[in-house]
Amino acid sequence: MASGWDAAAYLKRAEKAALHVAGIDASTPRRVIESVGVIGAGTMGSGIAIVFANAGFVVTLVERDEAGLAKGLARIRDVYERARAKGTLTEAEVKARQDRIVGATALAALGRADLVIEAVFEDMEVKTDIFTRLDLIARPGAILATNTSALDVNAIAAATKRPQDVLGLHFFSPAHVMRLLEIVRGARTDVSVLATVIDLARRTGKVGVTVGVCDGFCANRMLYPYLRQVDCLMEEGALPQDIDRLLIGFGLAMGPCAMLDMAGQDVAWFVRQRQLRNWPANMRYSRLADLLCERGRLGSKSGAGWYRYPSGPRSAEPDPDVEKMIVEEAKRLGITRRTIGDDEILDRTLYALINEGARLLGEGIVERSSDIDLCYVYGMGFPAGRGGPMAWADSVGLSRIHDAVVALHAQHDDNWAPAPLLAELARDGRSFAEFDRTVGLV
Repeated sequence: MASGWDAAAYLKRAEKAALHVAGIDASTPRRVIESVGVIGAGTMGSGIAIVFANAGFVVTLVERDEAGLAKGLARIRDVYERARAKGTLTEAEVKARQDRIVGATALAALGRADLVIEAVFEDMEVKTDIFTRLDLIARPGAILATNTSALDVNAIAAATKRPQDVLGLHFFSPAHVMRLLEIVRGARTDVSVLATVIDLARRTGKVGVTVGVCDGFCANRMLYPYLRQVDCLMEEGALPQDIDRLLIGFGLAMGPCAMLDMAGQDVAWFVRQRQLRNWPANMRYSRLADLLCERGRLGSKSGAGWYRYPSGPRSAEPDPDVEKMIVEEAKRLGITRRTIGDDEILDRTLYALINEGARLLGEGIVERSSDIDLCYVYGMGFPAGRGGPMAWADSVGLSRIHDAVVALHAQHDDNWAPAPLLAELARDGRSFAEFDRTVGLV
């Protein structure tokens, strides 16, 4: 980074800038939010319930049966008990927060809620069914939100007769810990709904970033090409531990292979299978991660993923069986594996991230590059000291990155098609920060 550049100050400015969204100002009407409903008492739903209870809201947590609800409430009690044991909450505070959360097994319990957040399995049919039923139950003017991490919010909204009241509120796991909240603005989301949840993010201690509708929104969409390069690098000669070691050394909170093992390899598998229905013929696809799932290696929860976990989730060890699988797949593809240098691993993973970020910015999915930096620092563990991927790219130089992307495109495939905005900024000798200033969004 440039001498004297202050990453912490930059991120504070970025947070303030994120509060300003096109079409929203102080005169925009807000809706009153006093009670919140959460559908789904799994890990995510339970965490969301804690977020709102901590902020003083009355929360109704709905699960489809008593057994699932009991597990969710027990998970919430465990979080609060650990906070009490650590001394971060008093006994009275724990009781007050737990008392704000009530459980139910019928959607009808959400009939008077001001805001309802759906946090169930990541399946479009499941989600649209819930919103169709919710449409008949929720009071007029209630805000209906989906916690989907990638699915089409417009399609979910279309399952109701009130798409103007629907948007995405994508929390990051664990929801009561991670600061990022992606606020997904649908094509028909009313400005009063958007203004209300932007304010609500601050009330709940979240960094809210408004994004548009696309597969994966901001954080996850940028993750897709990044993870594809991880798999391609392994086919060509790298190993999971090589890649993770380098990216942790760069400053990431977790390497990509360990991250997927922690999240669950099956979660990413479902995303890939959906994407494969319309996969472009000119874009390389690696099936390495699919092979892990086919072998039951679903990550730390199953005792094996990219790594093996002999004594629990924190005991990751390189696995010779994984190396054998990688070598066999490379042989099947006719790839001669080679020694891949550290610089190539860093360039191909990080430049893939930057290129997709530029594409998102050019498409208007995000309004400013600093919004992307907030998503990656607060949602994906990008090193805060580097300011985020787009700020870091400015420090490297967009011309240098663009030239590398062009060369990789010529050498590989359309995974490396240069983003038009990256090409434009590189040609004009401009930075992402200058783009933000030019469009008047800082």
